[in-house]
Amino acid sequence: MNNSVTNTARLLGAGLRALLVLTLVTGVIYPLVVTGIAQGLFPGRANGSEIKADGKVVGSSLIGQAYNLPLKKGQETPEPALKWFQGRPQNGLGHNSVNTQYRLIVSGATNLAADSKDLVQQVKDAKAAVIKDNSVPGHAVKPSDVPADAVTSSGSGLDPNISPAYADLQVHRVAERNNLPPAQVRKLVDEHTDGRTLGFIGEPRVNVLELNIALKDLAATK
Repeated sequence: MNNSVTNTARLLGAGLRALLVLTLVTGVIYPLVVTGIAQGLFPGRANGSEIKADGKVVGSSLIGQAYNLPLKKGQETPEPALKWFQGRPQNGLGHNSVNTQYRLIVSGATNLAADSKDLVQQVKDAKAAVIKDNSVPGHAVKPSDVPADAVTSSGSGLDPNISPAYADLQVHRVAERNNLPPAQVRKLVDEHTDGRTLGFIGEPRVNVLELNIALKDLAATK
């Protein structure tokens, strides 16, 4: 009986010591080491790839934002603020999702099939809106000018980037709304166009938030 109690106490003590050691190693030392390495080598990425403007954090380079006008009384769907470059459609999880305005709760695709009537209608509506919003006096947007990323959401619904073609399509509208020459706005797009990663991975892209911050600074000088 005494041997049984002694053995049990010994096993419990060993288990408790192992628990304390593992808690210290995996719960304290390892996280501190990994955090220290990340902060030392990749501080920007470790802190969420934050983007600052006027000394304030305004977003992340990894997560898209909406650029909309404030809701009017009785209005449920906000209108885009057309003085800014617009990102991809924000219906990654459908119209009834909590994430339709890039709210950081959930993300995901619509999972609608290519022949889905809902998806086809979404694309048609988005295309009509892109043509209408970006057609300005002296510059009409043709249906063939509208790239795919202008009318479809990304797999996550939170894509922060657009294609150079979609950014270029918005140049005349943004220039007119900000009283800027189109050539200056197009130069801004060119300066904020990133090529393929390592020269062959992915596609050229434009980060919308970074581009809009540069646009704000340019407009402020006029």
